[in-house]
Amino acid sequence: MSNSVYQINKGINQSIEFKGLKAQYIWYLGGGVVALLILFAILYIIGLPSLLCVAFIGSSGGFLVYKIYRMSNKYGEYGMMKALARKQIPKCVKVYSRGTFIKI
Repeated sequence: MSNSVYQINKGINQSIEFKGLKAQYIWYLGGGVVALLILFAILYIIGLPSLLCVAFIGSSGGFLVYKIYRMSNKYGEYGMMKALARKQIPKCVKVYSRGTFIKI
């Protein structure tokens, strides 16, 4: 029996990453780009000058990329979901009746 050499793929079970963007932020950036494309089409159909449309969409796109990369670096892969979940936890629980604690 001859020895076989297998190459190991060390990227198995890791989240996807594209140029520093991690996991769901790739989808957020893609959705934002599609929304900006639709907005450009609407502005162009309305009749605004094309140079104004390009300037507005370009600046909005730059801001979008900046914000998405900033969120990706700040929260990481699962951090934004944890931050949103943390906001949904109540600060205190008020019970106006002792009925839940008394067994009858």
